[in-house]
Amino acid sequence: MQDYKKLTVWKRAHELTFSVYRVSSKFPKEELYGLTSQIRRACISISSNIAEGCGKDSGAELNRFLQIALGSAFEVEDQLLLSKELSFLESAEYEELNMHVIEIKKMLTALIEKIKS
Repeated sequence: MQDYKKLTVWKRAHELTFSVYRVSSKFPKEELYGLTSQIRRACISISSNIAEGCGKDSGAELNRFLQIALGSAFEVEDQLLLSKELSFLESAEYEELNMHVIEIKKMLTALIEKIKS
């Protein structure tokens, strides 16, 4: 078991969640139970699965939760693109958030590889 709050990838995912909440608050009200809810839940899932995995007893269990977090990061990446294409996000907002997600994906991938070896 390890303190997830010390992991840079968890910190970055936690920051991303705040950013996604901020920008998604401007999405159309009719999307509250659609894209707004979905992107927020997927974003929360990244940091939550990192935290949950750190609470497990084995590297294999941690790896499983990191894989789930990585899947959620891919989901957020797709939802950000859709948000931009629907004009819910400005290009600059999209670029900033997308780079943040790509960074998190790289960090998760590296951590997964480290745990495997």
